[in-house]
Amino acid sequence: MSSAQPRTFRAIAVQPKWSADDFVSAEAFRAWMRSQLELARPHLHPTRPNLVVLTELNGLPLVLRGSPLAARAGTFERAALLLFLSRLPSVLPVLLRERVSPIRALQLAAWPINTRLYLHTCRDLAREYGVYLCCGSTPMPRLSLRAGRIVREAGTLTNQTVILDPEGRLIGATDKVHLTPAEGAGGVDLTPGPLSELRVFPTPVGDLGVGISLDAFRADVIGKLEAQGCTVLLQPDANGAPWTSLEGLPPDPNNVRDQTVAWLESAWTATTSGKSIRYAVNPMVVGNLLDLSFDGQSAITGRAEDAPKLQSYVLTDPRPGFLALAPWVQNSGTPEELRQLGLNLAVRSGHPRENAYRTDLLHADLTLSAMTLTPPPRTSHELALEALLDEASAPVMTAGRWLPLAIVAGLTALLLRLWRRRR
Repeated sequence: MSSAQPRTFRAIAVQPKWSADDFVSAEAFRAWMRSQLELARPHLHPTRPNLVVLTELNGLPLVLRGSPLAARAGTFERAALLLFLSRLPSVLPVLLRERVSPIRALQLAAWPINTRLYLHTCRDLAREYGVYLCCGSTPMPRLSLRAGRIVREAGTLTNQTVILDPEGRLIGATDKVHLTPAEGAGGVDLTPGPLSELRVFPTPVGDLGVGISLDAFRADVIGKLEAQGCTVLLQPDANGAPWTSLEGLPPDPNNVRDQTVAWLESAWTATTSGKSIRYAVNPMVVGNLLDLSFDGQSAITGRAEDAPKLQSYVLTDPRPGFLALAPWVQNSGTPEELRQLGLNLAVRSGHPRENAYRTDLLHADLTLSAMTLTPPPRTSHELALEALLDEASAPVMTAGRWLPLAIVAGLTALLLRLWRRRR
């Protein structure tokens, strides 16, 4: 495509439903990821570039890989304990050497296999389907190359998005800057990314800027991307609450607005009230995963004049700006009925509609002016990611045998007590 030509392309947002069983093996994970591209296949434009955007934290449950028992533990806390017990020989050195929490040590210890599995799966799918692929996001360490070797930065684990071209080559990577409480020290224990490193990546499918979930609500992130000429905002999302519940995130945890009202402050506001951002793609994962519930309505948004049809999220008034919007499981009823339905869908509700979330796929044909921006220089981390993507895919080994439980249980209980006392 000549740089002088307008860019016309198709954007696709995939709204999948996940379960713990999708992550117990490399084969299960690859099949789940492939199913999302298969869902997109009938909607790929035959002659224009296609941009496919996947959901936030779609690689997080890979921590369950090789441990079917942990996947059936019922809660993330029990699953983490079982995983810690079975993987103590690899986790303990990380925990002690890098002075991180047990949950972060568990994820860092598995990075060589899980990061490669994630990246190689996305690379192969981008090539096979011939699409620009926003892989979603996954917990990933920061890496660098030293004397040709890939080296991990000690202690760091960010929520990270990787964007690939149709040849499976790296376009760029972005860390999430603003973490939710569930991503912080009391939950998954991730590291916030630096705002200063947010960049825009010019491509035939837009000048791509990433605002992972909460980042797309924050003025500092949107302002940073707009200052660099972002035209397409990518917002991978995993909303870990009933969609019709009340908002309770910082900076005001006592906020009593409907969550869907708050959601209008992210992609929709960025495109209808912003400066350079013309379009936004916001895919959301749904489904009950162990003891957590995920729900939402995926959307592709634009300027009001580009999307004059009046529509909006459930519990909000119709408005222009939605180019494509996934219906919720039910869009009619009183606010009280809809809020109750959100609870009925959630894990352990015992209701006949428990986990009956809606999967979906959205697409919209978008047009932008000719590309004028130049790609930003590679970071040291991106150079290391390129090296990983250039590797041939290798078989993924399963977890080894469990150590004697009596010994490991005692050590684990002691370590957890010491960690909690430190905090």
